[in-house]
Amino acid sequence: MKRRTVLNIAAIGVLGLALGLPLPGRTPASAVPPAAGGAAIRLVVFNPEAFNIRALAELRKNGTFNVPNLTVVGVYHVKQADDFEAARKYVADNGLDWFTFRPVSAEIGEADVFRKNACTPEFEDIVRNADGVIFFGGPDIPAAVYKKKTNLLTSIDDPYRHYFEVSAVFHLLGGSRDEGFKPLLAARPGFPVLGICLGFQTLNVGTGGTLIQDIYAEVYGKTTVEDAIALGPEQWHSNPYRLLYPMDKLMGPNFHSLELDGKGLFVTAMGFKPTDHPRILSSHHQAVEKLGKDLVVIATSRDGKIAEAVMHRKFPCVLGVQFHPEHPLLFDAEPRYRQKPGDPLTSMRAILEGTPPSLAFNKAVWSWFAGKLVASHGR
Repeated sequence: MKRRTVLNIAAIGVLGLALGLPLPGRTPASAVPPAAGGAAIRLVVFNPEAFNIRALAELRKNGTFNVPNLTVVGVYHVKQADDFEAARKYVADNGLDWFTFRPVSAEIGEADVFRKNACTPEFEDIVRNADGVIFFGGPDIPAAVYKKKTNLLTSIDDPYRHYFEVSAVFHLLGGSRDEGFKPLLAARPGFPVLGICLGFQTLNVGTGGTLIQDIYAEVYGKTTVEDAIALGPEQWHSNPYRLLYPMDKLMGPNFHSLELDGKGLFVTAMGFKPTDHPRILSSHHQAVEKLGKDLVVIATSRDGKIAEAVMHRKFPCVLGVQFHPEHPLLFDAEPRYRQKPGDPLTSMRAILEGTPPSLAFNKAVWSWFAGKLVASHGR
């Protein structure tokens, strides 16, 4: 998804215990235990690192992600590289009694991704006992997973995370890597799935698609920072100035606008017009190449070269976005960063407010997903 030089955007005990942890060396039988009385709305998030938990906490605090009686389970594989002790400390320090963790220890490797494997019971439990899933952002997916050679600009930091999450997508949605596999959502088509940045790319790879491994080099033919800058901000999917001026309080990501498809969820379900061009927060160097099975592009960059959002033909509550509507500072009004050298300090919220309907658009993603979670719970 992103290189180290781009913003680093950067399972579970019983839900009745605020921070209940499984015993060392054991994986509890159910990924998402049914909530007592069926009252709690249960969301599973993959890769529950502190940044992602903070993002959810801020979205709930400012009312952007408004789900009554929400409980969240953070699922991860024990071989992942992230520091989940720091995440547990963040939850404890901030009193987030609605968040619990679930490490999964079942074996998984590259050869297991696109078939039933030892993690299959975990994925089945998620669909059976949760009300929806989020796949968050993170590092590049190993190219071998989607049967390509590895570009020198691809940075492989956390392969077991990708094996686990790509396999989860394959189990949920199926894909072209095994046409005979029956996806779990076939029995529950209203189950909402949101993929953000890497999560968007994971939806694509999990359903059999491939990735562009470096946008500047492969799409625009640019191999220097200066040539990338010359393309202009609508072609920047991270902020190239940050590579030249790392001490100048420049944003690592970039804001650019979208082209919306008239038949996509943003128009048909969220009420925007095809003539709207909302600005979004972008921080990645890889992108969707060949689409996965049954995915449909519903938004692109303004030049049409980069897929920015997808929905699913068969499962109407699946949405993948290449951008970041979850960033903890996206709706914060305090001036903190510059977009370019010499610019005054500004806030991410001010940028959105200055380019309508950008603020409403980024919030609408969460309103839509919240509504689908509630509907999924009431099935």
